Amino acid sequence: MKRGVVIALVCAMLLLTSCGQQDNRQNTPQDDAARLQILKTGVQGVQTRILPNYLPPIIYDSNPITMAVEVYNKGNYPLQPQDCYVKVMGFDPNIIRGSFNRIAPCSEGQGTLDGRELYNVEGTFNHIEFDSTDITLPQGLREHSPTLNILTCYNYETVAQNDVCLDPLFYDITPEQKACIPQDIGMAGGQGGPVGVDFIGVDMIGGKAIFEINVRNYGSGRVLSPNTDIRTCGTGGLTVQDFNRVQYSVSLPGGNVPDCKPRDGFVRMNNGLGKILCTAQIPSGSAYKTPITIDLDYGYIESLQQPIRIVQTPR
Repeated sequence: MKRGVVIALVCAMLLLTSCGQQDNRQNTPQDDAARLQILKTGVQGVQTRILPNYLPPIIYDSNPITMAVEVYNKGNYPLQPQDCYVKVMGFDPNIIRGSFNRIAPCSEGQGTLDGRELYNVEGTFNHIEFDSTDITLPQGLREHSPTLNILTCYNYETVAQNDVCLDPLFYDITPEQKACIPQDIGMAGGQGGPVGVDFIGVDMIGGKAIFEINVRNYGSGRVLSPNTDIRTCGTGGLTVQDFNRVQYSVSLPGGNVPDCKPRDGFVRMNNGLGKILCTAQIPSGSAYKTPITIDLDYGYIESLQQPIRIVQTPR
């Protein structure tokens, strides 16, 4: 009996040790480093899709319609209720009535639609339903085939950070071996949003650092100014000044804020590209690496189209 008890205890200890080792393997520093690397890249923001089996191929005018839209925050920026809205357009409100006409917050029922985090690199999602219990075809019309246009309008923020080498004595001949050499930095792959930085040019002129920062629209949607009222998105309330404007700020450690152009703090996007030019005073001394931070604030609009077919109910 004693021998059997000892064997059982040994087996239990081995099992617990095995489980503990398995848990440790799931949260190793290498895994966390890989997740952090994932969070540093990415070109997606809010993505939407219509859930299958909600809209049948043929909708009879005597039947209600329920359309469920899945809203997924695949970027790094958490969305509050006032930051993101979904609206269905492309239909005649005299034919399709009900909540199809409403503007729904993307985080409806959740409060916040979180983005990607260290232990959730996929982001979070929400389901939003649009219903119509009253479909009225005009007299004599047997079939109607509109194309629903699901608009997603949201405010977003992208923070791009990278180490840059600064050398006040870059063009001077010195006997010392330098810690780094100033060079341009490619940042293709985004920083967790549909708009991001894809290039930082670095040059030195005496005690000044010159930065050429390229901003890119990586997504398929259109860029809006962060000052745009996104609730009116798609309703005809937008002007030319609302499009293709990204608010930006550039900073270095120690409160060093470079002098940047455009001076109004907004970069204009042309064919999906924008450029920021900055000059920063660098303290005298030897070459060193330091992080540069580029903060981008903007709005974004994307659309998803879904054709539907409404037919008169056989009588």
